Amino acid sequence: MNKNYYAVIMAGGVGSRFWPVSTEEYPKQFHDMLGTGESLIQRTFNRINQLIPSENILIATNERYEKLVLEQLPKTTKKQLLLEPTMRNTAPCILYAALKIHNLNSDAVMLVAPSDHWIENETEFLKNIKTSFEASANNDNLMTLGIQPNSPNTGYGYIKFEENSSDIKKVKNFTEKPNLQTAKQFLASGDYLWNAGIFIWSTKSILNAFKKHLPQMLNVLDDGNNVYNTDFEDDFIKNNYAKCENISIDYGIMERSNNVHILPVDFGWNDLGTWGSLYNKLNKDSQENAVVGAETIFRDANGNMVRTESGKKVIIQGLSDYIIVEKGDTLLICPRKDEQDIKQISAAAKKTF
Repeated sequence: MNKNYYAVIMAGGVGSRFWPVSTEEYPKQFHDMLGTGESLIQRTFNRINQLIPSENILIATNERYEKLVLEQLPKTTKKQLLLEPTMRNTAPCILYAALKIHNLNSDAVMLVAPSDHWIENETEFLKNIKTSFEASANNDNLMTLGIQPNSPNTGYGYIKFEENSSDIKKVKNFTEKPNLQTAKQFLASGDYLWNAGIFIWSTKSILNAFKKHLPQMLNVLDDGNNVYNTDFEDDFIKNNYAKCENISIDYGIMERSNNVHILPVDFGWNDLGTWGSLYNKLNKDSQENAVVGAETIFRDANGNMVRTESGKKVIIQGLSDYIIVEKGDTLLICPRKDEQDIKQISAAAKKTF
């Protein structure tokens, strides 16, 4: 394995659209959402570890999840954790990671990847990452991976690219979550890709980008350069991280930079952002019911998404296109078409119970 290859797994989210399974105390990245025997973060770590040494994989998460990460990823040590004392979106977190890695290895190239996405073809994924690493190692590029859209999905960001004969394209612009009509136009044009939130760059390039576009944030966290990877790192972050602007890497860096490139990819990607996206990924029975955990009998029931604790016996009659999810003492029954309301349902349940 190449010692200059590093990764940062972004694992700080709460996954509130997967309530009641995903909670603030135990968010979705730590659950086996697809019934594979691995949690999403375990799957992500093991996938990346095929290309990147385990000691070079950092986990960015909220400090409350430190114990969970160390339990689920036994190859990881505390020094590989980037513990955010407060949520500040993705730009500060990625800057913190880049500074920490650059402090260790000034020739590093780094992958930034979400902890909770599903990737079907891992061999193709790793090939794409290697291609991106090689393109970024000696060039001042900010790379991202682009997914070929197969529907006018309004839940994703879109990236327009310049057509050329190279596999890697120069990015023209970003559009964040367009309306349906615009998404249809993007799909028809053929020169837009979905933004998968997977980034590759050298630490030199991303630090230069922060210097240019978010200099104040760089000044705050660069002050800790002499304490990164020491026993004093945690205290520095606790005292300074909240001073950083709350901004995403997309808005703060990518959309402002003119050296962004994209590699169109096709490795069977799903962001697993909702129960609906999970339903789409799961195997179905002849009535299009998808099940995780439960032992089921369906009678005149189709198109349902059922998830319970392992072995729970569930009999459903006369119900179609519903989400039925049990976790602990909570049962959610919600039409699939109304899944966008689950955040509000969760908030109401929290207030009521």
